[in-house]
Amino acid sequence: MNDTVGATGKLKQAIMVWDMPVRVFHWLLVICFAGAWLTSESERLQMIHYAFGYTSCLLILIRLVWGVIGTRYARFTQFLKGPKAVLGHFMAMLRGHPHHDVGHNPAGGLVMVALMLLILVIGVSGYLSVKELLGDFAGEIHESVASLALGVVILHILAAIVMSLMEKQNLVKSMVDGKKQGMPEQGIRYPQYLLGGLILITSLYFFYLVLTGALPSLTQ
Repeated sequence: MNDTVGATGKLKQAIMVWDMPVRVFHWLLVICFAGAWLTSESERLQMIHYAFGYTSCLLILIRLVWGVIGTRYARFTQFLKGPKAVLGHFMAMLRGHPHHDVGHNPAGGLVMVALMLLILVIGVSGYLSVKELLGDFAGEIHESVASLALGVVILHILAAIVMSLMEKQNLVKSMVDGKKQGMPEQGIRYPQYLLGGLILITSLYFFYLVLTGALPSLTQ
């Protein structure tokens, strides 16, 4: 069946899939991860590095909560599948007939959760390193997991490009405007703009507090 036509024979159209909290989380995490990586080797930019790193962890914690109580496609129950579903997704891709999931596909969801957990490990090990706990071990874990997370980020970017080509829709753009192709009844009704704005303001304020040393327990 044509990709633009659903099983009911209706034409697919642009529908709202990603709510504002998901989009704010995604792009702030991109900025924080990149910022933390770029400032990791500079003592002069140490406080900026801390601010990016701890804000990343705050964002992850918020996303974990939203993954339980959020809108339809934000919930982990929508995209976290078992090994059989993930394998089936990869096999379908190899055959050139990928599943056109409205939300995250099983593989993409798995990578996303793995990256979130890795960033939390980076944050915790960074905190232990700042507090000079566990000797050099915490610092080594911090650097090793950060490198691993960078590899997962690169894999995520490549997968987004490949899936955009296979699905014939811009998945990066969909994380900006929140829209993907689907049936009208599949779209979410409430994009949660107010909550997304609140998450943005909270994250920026937390970043400011860490940057200015107002939370010395995290940076000294």
